[in-house]
Amino acid sequence: MSEVRLVLRLSYHDLYALTGIFVKPDYFKYYINRKETKTPKRPLPENTFMETRDKAKKNGWALRNNGLIVTSAKAVQTPDVKYHNEAAARMEELKKTVITAYNEAQDKENLTSEWLIGIVEKFNHPEKEGVRETPKTFYELAEDYITKPHGKRTEPLAESHARVYRVLVRTAARYEGFVNATDRTRKTWSWSNLESITKEDIEDFFDYIRHEAELAEDHPDIFKELLENYPASTKPGRRHDKIEKRGGNTACKMKSRFKALFNHFYEQGIMKNRPFDGVAIGTAKLGTPVYITIDERNKIAETDLEKVWEEMSKEERKNAIMPLKTIIEQRDIFIFQCFIGCRVGDLLKLTERNIENGILTYSPHKTKDVGNDQVQARIPLHEKALALVEKYKGVDEKGRLFPFLTAQRYNDCIKAIFRMTGITRMVEIRNALTGENEFVSIADIASSHLARRTFIGNAYFKVQDPNLIGKMSGHVEGSRAFARYRKIEDETLKNVIDLIG
Repeated sequence: MSEVRLVLRLSYHDLYALTGIFVKPDYFKYYINRKETKTPKRPLPENTFMETRDKAKKNGWALRNNGLIVTSAKAVQTPDVKYHNEAAARMEELKKTVITAYNEAQDKENLTSEWLIGIVEKFNHPEKEGVRETPKTFYELAEDYITKPHGKRTEPLAESHARVYRVLVRTAARYEGFVNATDRTRKTWSWSNLESITKEDIEDFFDYIRHEAELAEDHPDIFKELLENYPASTKPGRRHDKIEKRGGNTACKMKSRFKALFNHFYEQGIMKNRPFDGVAIGTAKLGTPVYITIDERNKIAETDLEKVWEEMSKEERKNAIMPLKTIIEQRDIFIFQCFIGCRVGDLLKLTERNIENGILTYSPHKTKDVGNDQVQARIPLHEKALALVEKYKGVDEKGRLFPFLTAQRYNDCIKAIFRMTGITRMVEIRNALTGENEFVSIADIASSHLARRTFIGNAYFKVQDPNLIGKMSGHVEGSRAFARYRKIEDETLKNVIDLIG
């Protein structure tokens, strides 16, 4: 957002002051300078007098330096539209205040910008007893939760957690816009009226989360505008015009995060209302974790990828996405991750400073986000892991242990590596959308998190001590994660009994 500047044009000089009113570029239109519009890329219609800066630049139209906050009366009343309607109304009130003050001024010729700034200050902060500061909106409070420390959390949320919370908040904004547009009884309903939120509102929103993709198909015009204001993805360069279907586990996680947000508002005294009382959140249904065996890990590490590459067809090389050098580097990183079991977000930040006397230590960011006492993971490095560290010493320009790619490109490489090394066995997984079990190639689901599961699964298979493994994996004490690995152990024991039966 940009702050609107107020200019008072007088016959002898101009006065300037920032208004304290912030707007998005799409909601501010400048007057078109027809005289300076000499070679437009698109003809300038006679009845067009104003345009946003981006559209004017695209059309080759010259603009003046002044304009207005503009919204459409027909627009879906999203939080953005409401905000800019209020901003436009406030701007009009400020202009009236300035004109009145100017008319009442005695020495008009000696007025300065400092005088105008003073008028704006009084308008924004009236010196009246009992006047309260305008309360923050739900969306401002949510951003505070993401970016500011609170409680036991001494840092802002990690980037990955911040992203999923912002996706959630955008979903809430689309819900608000949708109900305003489709429910006559809730045309002015808003999350920002925290004390008015009911249990029924929360449950209706939860139903919306699960079925938003279908609603978008049924109401394309409404969602076209909603997605322009509140894209489905927060990642730069990602297409924002489609809402993906959500499975039960995704919906469950979004519900839990939304409840955490409202619990924070209540605990901080921001609201007295408790709309989540009596609302069922449910629990995520997780399948048995899939990971590779030690033999499979060693096969990936020892396969001559250069030889495999030479034997691949041009089409197969193209499908591998990355060049051979990059694939070899990412294979080595994957093997290293299998020996330490950290999350990819922590892996990408590791440097030589994290290693002392052959022991890798780091503070997992995820455990810091959930407000637990700080956990420090400590992993004695296997000689194979130390050899990889030595191999890439000084290679990365940023001083990290390895020449990392982005997390997504790393995952793409891992899938190619599994196919190149022949690790393609079928595994049973739970379909996140349908909840049904299905069989897929392990190469199709291979990712950085599989390396973490490989470390934990193989370690747990050898030593069934969750707390001991948790000291290395970064799990907090008493974590339920290991219960999933116990199922594998139980299956193994049953197989042993079958063999001796």
